[in-house]
Amino acid sequence: VQLQASGGGMVQIGGSLRLSCAASGPSFSRYAVGWFRQAPGKEREFVAAISRGGRPTSYADSVKDRFLIARDDAKKTVYLKMNILTPEDTAIYYCAAKHTILSVAAGTRPTDYDLWGQGTLVTVSS
Repeated sequence: VQLQASGGGMVQIGGSLRLSCAASGPSFSRYAVGWFRQAPGKEREFVAAISRGGRPTSYADSVKDRFLIARDDAKKTVYLKMNILTPEDTAIYYCAAKHTILSVAAGTRPTDYDLWGQGTLVTVSS
């Protein structure tokens, strides 16, 4: 499976964006998927994750109630809908995947994943 993240761009404070993580290859439905982000000079941090089967999902406290992760296995795509964006959300966003046997909770650490997309830049400005 290979991953392609897209949907980034420049948006004003309070705006919204939807990121997509499109996968190629078989059996994508058997993968847990996470979104991470990395701002300049900072470490990569967890944003959201979705398990095989779509549940459970998990979110970083900083994005809870503003971001929504969802998956469409027929389209082999995971989405991250980001609302009420702030300058603190400015970062390169990466999607990552890990094949899982069961619908266990998806990991929240970068080391929980072994497949990564190339990243898409989100810039939130006033």
